[in-house]
Order: sequence, then structure tokens, then C-alpha cells
Amino acid sequence: MTTSSNIQFTASSQHANDRAIGVWLMVCAGMVLAMIVIGGITRLTESGLSIVYWRPVTGFLPPLTDADWAQAFDLYRATPQYLEVNAGMTLAEFRAIFWWEYIHRLWGRLIGLVFFLPFVWFLIRGRVRMTLVPRLVLLFLLGGAQGALGWYMVRSGLVDIPAVSQYRLAAHLSLAFVIYAALVWTGLSLIFPNPAAIADRLAVPIRRLALLALGLISLTILSGAFVAGTDAGLIFNSFPLMDGSILPPGYFDHAAAPFEDHGTIQFHHRVLALASLAAVTALWWRSRWLALAPRARRVDNGLMAMAVAQVLLGITTLLLVVPVHLAATHQAGAVLLFTTILWFTHELRGRP
Repeated sequence: MTTSSNIQFTASSQHANDRAIGVWLMVCAGMVLAMIVIGGITRLTESGLSIVYWRPVTGFLPPLTDADWAQAFDLYRATPQYLEVNAGMTLAEFRAIFWWEYIHRLWGRLIGLVFFLPFVWFLIRGRVRMTLVPRLVLLFLLGGAQGALGWYMVRSGLVDIPAVSQYRLAAHLSLAFVIYAALVWTGLSLIFPNPAAIADRLAVPIRRLALLALGLISLTILSGAFVAGTDAGLIFNSFPLMDGSILPPGYFDHAAAPFEDHGTIQFHHRVLALASLAAVTALWWRSRWLALAPRARRVDNGLMAMAVAQVLLGITTLLLVVPVHLAATHQAGAVLLFTTILWFTHELRGRP
């Protein structure tokens, strides 16, 4: 009897520990979501090149005196962006773009602290499963790599061309989503450790369809990074046709450079977005006949609603020529759509 009670107490304690760690990871994921949106605003306001140095340890302090601001402004005035785009910018105007990049970097540091300090505390208290430790260490290292990759991206716009490389931007955003996905998946696995068994012949095909939808949404987000990196949303501001044509002018002439031509980049983003919507619709429709748990059904319905909303938001953003508030909302919508398809895929996972 005593042994049985001890086992039950240990299992209950471990479940409580797992749930606490899962909630902490979901908080970190929420901060990464905010980071992606802040990064999008930084890009949309062309603020990302305003800080021309990278000081991972001492750079958490902004300029505090007039002399500090003057020095930061002098450094910026030597960059291609100032010389070719913002010549004549005042100090007050510089401060406006400086603060967005500063907040972006500061938020990254805060994510590191919110991850590292509780991790150490959970580890010291013996509340982390030892099998989970390597994954958490890897996540922390990936967070550090993301900061270094962000600076590598910024550097590309400080040399000759007053814009960051769209390839480095895509890599930076992709790693952010990899970290976000790992946080969400691990957090969900700890909070909801026992998936409901789905005894249904449709279960396997629907899992495959969910993975297809996840892949298409991921590709759409990646293509969106190229749209942002090349300002491809500022042209062909009509829908469904691109200035009266299905294909952008010279589409086949640019087949060898799909990540360089702005019209081609935008067209591929449109196609992938509509393909993602079609895959989500097919997934939602076929899952109507699947015996889902109530929570999974709610996630499924939320996924369908989010997919429709995201496509409509993207079209509106395009037609209005990419206003900052709508474009930032569209980027947040991409993260939420990715979250719901990831969550639904998690709900469909089989028992280990």
C-alpha cells in the first residue's frame, strides 16, 4: 500500500513539474511570437540598419546622453542607407527608427533571460526530466545562434547596398520559426502528455494531410520572408490578377532566379498561400468524419477560421499597398496560423 501510494505521489509530482515546465515554455513561445512581430515592424519601418554595432553583453543600454545620441547618429550617417535613402534625416527622425531596432534587440535578450533563469532554477530543484535537458540546452544554444544570425543579416545592409539580403532575412525568420515550433511542441507535449487514441481508418490519411498543410504553410511563411526582404508587396497591388494577368510580366524569363525577381516572388507567395488554404480546407472537411476529442475539434475549427482570415488579411494588405499596421498584423497572423496547424498536428499524433 505504501509503495503504491509513493508511486502515485511521484507520478502526480512529475505531472505537476511537467505542466509547470510546459507553461514556462509556452510563455517563452509567446515571447518569440512577439519577437517575430516586432522584427516585422522593424523591417517595415526600415529601422533594422539604425544600430550599426553588435554588443551582445553591453548593448542592452541605449544612448543616455546627448553625446551618446550624437555618436550613434554619426555612425549611422556613414551607412549606405543614410547616404542613399535617408540623407538629410534629423536626429529626431533617427531616434524613431533607432528605438524599433533597440526594442527588437532588447526583447531578444529578455527572451534569453526568461528562458535561462527558470531553466537553471528547474534544473537545480530537480524538476526537469533528464531526457528533456539536452533539448532545452539545444534550444538555448539556438537562441544564441539566432542573435548571431540576426547580426549577420544586418551586416549585409551596412556595406554597399542599403538593404539586408533577402536570403539572410529568410534564414533569420526560418530559425525563429524552428525555435518557436520546438517551444510550442515541447510545451504542448508536457501540458497534454497523453494523446487520445483515435481508432478510425481515416486517422492516418488525415495525419498525412495535416503534415502536408504544415509544410505548405511553412513554405508560404518562408516565401513571405522573400516578399518582405525585396519589398515585393509594393508592386502588383491587385487581386486575383497581377495588373490584368495571371502571371507577372516576364515570369518565364525569370525562372532561373525565383528569389530575385519581385513579381515572381510575389506570385509564388500568392500560389503558396492559396495552396495552404486549400490544404487546410481539405483537412478541416475530412476531419468532420473523424472521432476527435473536443479540444482537437476546437483547434481544427480555429485552424480553418485562421486560414481564411490570414488569406483575406494578406489580400487586404496587398490592395492597400502594405500599410505598416496591416502588414504587421498579417505577420502575426502567419505565426498564429502556424501555431494552430502545429497544435492540430500535435493533437493527431499517435500514442508512443
